[in-house]
Amino acid sequence: MSQHTIPSYLDPEHLGPWGNYLEQIERVTPHLGGLARWVETLKRPKRILVVDVPIERDDGSIAHYEGYRVQHNLSRGPGKGGVRFHQDVTLTEVMALSAWMTVKNAAVNVPYGGAKGGIRVDPRSLSKGELQRLTRRYTSEISIIIGPTKDIPAPDVNTNEQTMAWMMDSYAMTSGNMSTGVVTGKPVSLGGSLGRRDATGRGVYVVGCDAAARIGLPIEGARIIVQGFGNVGGVAARIFAEAGAKVIAVQDHETTVVNQGGLDVVRLQAHVAEVGSVKGFPGAEAFIERDKFWGIDCDILIPAALEQQITTENAGQIRAKIILEGANGPTTPQADDILTEKGVLVVPDVLANAGGVTVSYFEWVQDFSSFFWTEEEINARLTRIMREAFAAVWQVSQEKKVSMRTATFILACSRVLQARELRGLYP
Repeated sequence: MSQHTIPSYLDPEHLGPWGNYLEQIERVTPHLGGLARWVETLKRPKRILVVDVPIERDDGSIAHYEGYRVQHNLSRGPGKGGVRFHQDVTLTEVMALSAWMTVKNAAVNVPYGGAKGGIRVDPRSLSKGELQRLTRRYTSEISIIIGPTKDIPAPDVNTNEQTMAWMMDSYAMTSGNMSTGVVTGKPVSLGGSLGRRDATGRGVYVVGCDAAARIGLPIEGARIIVQGFGNVGGVAARIFAEAGAKVIAVQDHETTVVNQGGLDVVRLQAHVAEVGSVKGFPGAEAFIERDKFWGIDCDILIPAALEQQITTENAGQIRAKIILEGANGPTTPQADDILTEKGVLVVPDVLANAGGVTVSYFEWVQDFSSFFWTEEEINARLTRIMREAFAAVWQVSQEKKVSMRTATFILACSRVLQARELRGLYP
């Protein structure tokens, strides 16, 4: 294979999130100056591990699942990124998510590289015992490349504090010592951090307030719509509502609920906890079709579900002034262009949802020192880091007259490639 021949899974023409990421790198390359000679570093994951995850089902049968752990870049520190359990997980998706973690960690300047993991499984089809066996087996399979100073997993789609507790315990059994820092997003009783559960949603709120201030939009009375009502969308909606904004529509996997006077977010969260969906919420004025969600007249749109939700098919319908990307990769590059032409201010995922990894960093630091901070200290530190990152990106955006996404990539990719250049190549 010549140096100009690349594997098919690295082909920018390949459909999906990895192709979107590669296009984002192409767009930022002209802004990297002398560091552009290292840009291929960003287009090739450092390490990819694909594992078979066999478990014994409750009925005695043996089931096999495919698992992944991708370490995209480790130039600035150990790998950091979540693990998702989802029936549609693919290698190229995990590659893209790991790459966005590289950019995200550099954007908020925490000392991590980018990594991500996943198992292709519908967790709803497994019992709690089967989920535990799946998690533990996966952890044992990837234990050769993870560790507190190598690669630190965290929760993601369909994983949570309990998943992280199982992962930590499994790693401890393998390594022979209690390594609380091997994962973040753990229960507080096992070395988790206060404030971690709300961190991603709180970060979305913090940068949302700064973005609104830049365009003269008051948060009090602002009309907000949210796609995805889990740990990111639900928390962001609650905090915005507490600040006086009106959450007028929420969409989940089942339906879209609308109330132009403002949904009672706390009651809606309780309803979802009870029935598993926003469907049937008694505080809704209407339930509308999925595609009509994008055309709702609003001030702020928060996509907080999965990748590739805002596309060329619906971007033209969007009437928001600001988009805060709570999810990873929710907007395709082509949709980005449409939104830019419409004058929509898009705060990209690699900045807007970085609150989670920022507090994961706090958790990791607290685990190493065995000294824990108050929730007030956590939130204050989070707010400071997110606001500093937003201000730095905004400045680049204004100076270079580029979108917030491109500005974030300029800042982050420059930091990653500078580290790569300073470290040099070995041997």
